[in-house]
Amino acid sequence: MRWTKKRSATPAPVGPRVEPVPDAAEHPGRHRNAFILMGLGGATLAAFGLGAIAGIFAPVFLGLVLTICVHPLRMWLQHHGVPRGIATGTVIIAVVALLLALGYAILIAFGQFGTLLHDYSDQIVAAAQDFAAWMSSIGISTSELDDLLAGFDPASFLAFVGSLIGGLTGWVTILVIVFTMIMLMAMDAGFVPALLRQLYPVRPLVVATLVAYGANVRRYMVATTVLGLAQGIIDALALILIGVPGAFIWGLLAFVCSFIPNVGYFIALIPPIIFGALVGGWPTVIIVIVVYGIINGVVQSIIQPRVIGKAVSLSQTITFFSVLFWAVVIGPIGAILAIPLTLLVRLILVDSNPAMSWIRPMIGELDETKVIMAQFDAEEKAERKKRKAAGHGGSVAPAGDPTGTGSPPAATG
Repeated sequence: MRWTKKRSATPAPVGPRVEPVPDAAEHPGRHRNAFILMGLGGATLAAFGLGAIAGIFAPVFLGLVLTICVHPLRMWLQHHGVPRGIATGTVIIAVVALLLALGYAILIAFGQFGTLLHDYSDQIVAAAQDFAAWMSSIGISTSELDDLLAGFDPASFLAFVGSLIGGLTGWVTILVIVFTMIMLMAMDAGFVPALLRQLYPVRPLVVATLVAYGANVRRYMVATTVLGLAQGIIDALALILIGVPGAFIWGLLAFVCSFIPNVGYFIALIPPIIFGALVGGWPTVIIVIVVYGIINGVVQSIIQPRVIGKAVSLSQTITFFSVLFWAVVIGPIGAILAIPLTLLVRLILVDSNPAMSWIRPMIGELDETKVIMAQFDAEEKAERKKRKAAGHGGSVAPAGDPTGTGSPPAATG
């Protein structure tokens, strides 16, 4: 017997073929709920972590946003033959000059606010007492408000504000961090184009999302700054014409609040209403509300969407929630930087991950959704016309009127 002899083939079993049952452990969706809980836990931990280092994270991110906004200035200078070092110094000087101008305007506004509060202290107390009396007339207890008014002293309040501004070393720390990060980022930004070109062959999607993020943040911040400045100037001029005191303060407040989506308009509206009521009563209040509403509607609802375009593809709900969320996590500056921060989260979780492209319409990219909605509306409109035509065509004629015309049948000869 030879060892190379082939063995006889085993006959295949007769009957239907049974497919192997996959193991439940290999099912990709088995641990889906666990992954969701892990993601929520990680997000919660990240939020608390950012809140713990908000004093460092907020100024660093502000420096990053400012560096992104002035980066085209560097590229323009280098394109025209300016040495890289001089271009870097020019960028740093431009950003520092802008911050110093804003800080100087804020200091002037605080000084004017102190004077305004001192001059109208009697009117403020009288108006608050009238408000407390009105609340008592409708059955609402005002004991806490009466205690507050009894101890209200504008001088002590101004002293508190002055000590708050001058005594907090945190402001100095924030300014040092911002200026330092601006200088360092401005110097490192000179290598960004070469780094992106080096990274593109290996990670093209990451490079594309980073470039898109920078362009979107720059377009949003620059457009908001220019339009907010115009809105603040127009508001201040309108308040001067109306006769509301402190027009410069409220114009600057309108400019700062223009960076806070949805909520900033109402924050900027409250002080002019209060001082308008003190000097002119309800007619002035109504005029202020109407003027602010028109200016805000034109700038933020008509002009700003056309200028920004698709740079911020976030739904209104997510935008409003982001303002609240980042304000709680990193403080008031989080409300101003809410859009850039939310776009950064979107960059990390969605834009740089091809598997998450399905969620884009749910967070604000509605181009395809609008096309589908238009198709649905057209189909529903056609269906309504069809039902209407069918209803008219199938109407039953009343008794004695077989023609359905409302006239008796013609007599036959």
